[in-house]
Amino acid sequence: MTAKRRVLFLCTGNSARSQMAEGLVNHFLGDRWEASSAGTAPAGYVHPLAVEAMRELGIDISQHRSKRVDEFREASFDLVITLCSGAAEDCPLWLGGGERLHMGFADPAALTRADSDDLAAFRCVRDAIRERVLAALESRDQPGGRQEQPEAQA
Repeated sequence: MTAKRRVLFLCTGNSARSQMAEGLVNHFLGDRWEASSAGTAPAGYVHPLAVEAMRELGIDISQHRSKRVDEFREASFDLVITLCSGAAEDCPLWLGGGERLHMGFADPAALTRADSDDLAAFRCVRDAIRERVLAALESRDQPGGRQEQPEAQA
């Protein structure tokens, strides 16, 4: 049996985007990938709307916690993905080895407005993460697979 590949998702607050990415990968690709997430300036909580958006897919991240990137300094990862420009700027070099990739996504908490459905913003970002991140990891599972370099966003 082949060992799982490891991916670390980095974001500033580790409260929404990186938590959703971790949950999505462990749920849909957990037979091949082991995902973790951390923040450069952890918020100290997982956003309740991120928990709700994931629950809609049958994925429970309610027991996740917001973690500081320093917890993973000694760990090795095959891939480190930054999900926001703040984390990409704060961690321009990952010293733990492995490939580094930036895939920017909008902060769903920043997309909410008083007159809108806040959960809709979290669903939109969740679905974008699901589409782009899972495709990028699946492409790495193929022999000679495409090593996609998505354009930076956000």
